[in-house]
Amino acid sequence: MVRLEDGTELNVLRAGDPDAQTTIVLAHGYALDHRSWHKVVDLLSGEFQVLAYDHRGHGGSGEADKETATIEQLGDDLGELIERAVPTGNVVIAGHSMGGMAALAMAERRPRLFRQRVLGIVFVSTAASGLSETSLAWPKALGKLVRELERAFGPIVRAVREKIEPTKTAGLRWWLFGDEPADADVELTADMVWSEWPETVALFRPAVDRYDREAGMTVAQEKAVVAVVGDEDRLVAESDVERFGGTSVVLPDAGHMLPLERPAALADLIREVAAKA
Repeated sequence: MVRLEDGTELNVLRAGDPDAQTTIVLAHGYALDHRSWHKVVDLLSGEFQVLAYDHRGHGGSGEADKETATIEQLGDDLGELIERAVPTGNVVIAGHSMGGMAALAMAERRPRLFRQRVLGIVFVSTAASGLSETSLAWPKALGKLVRELERAFGPIVRAVREKIEPTKTAGLRWWLFGDEPADADVELTADMVWSEWPETVALFRPAVDRYDREAGMTVAQEKAVVAVVGDEDRLVAESDVERFGGTSVVLPDAGHMLPLERPAALADLIREVAAKA
């Protein structure tokens, strides 16, 4: 756990050589947690120090509220995490989806830290404009209804939710993956998403919808930038990768969950950013 200045604790997985010259920091996507990066961590930890963490309000990290459930706050958290957990050496950031937005916010809000410490960013399945990713977040009214029903009927409603779980997981499979995902990857993703539903997905939805990426892009483009998307991503358009500047990559036969679907390709791109810098 890394305690931030406001007292919030971030759950951080640290792997690899703590004395490595370069540290890879992995920021996960909306309604997920650090486990989405587990394959990439395994591929890179033999060469670099690797940090995969949970955003506030997600996974094992401290709670968020209406004031702190913003992309700007996630950017501040990322900058503070780098200062506290990686006080020396170079950093490469890889941000998946909302994690890419957090990296943009960090570049915009902490430009001095970004310019001094960050070698580059890999934007993974990150939209360059308004994001359809929040289609995954059911309306707040539905989340409120479910909570009220659970208070009233308790075990009955929870039993119903367990019955519809296979249907919900099938929906995630279609939304987030290419045509032939591994069952284990789908199950892990479902576990992450349903662990955050409905509170976290409703809380962060406005922030993801309204975040303006343009200012962050201007600063980020001062360093090495790679933007990558799957050609079967239903949430982020292929055309978005070109808007980030730098190197644009479209991976065939892959959906939105590239850290699980194409970990080797992502690890190679991260290595290239570290090498170029």
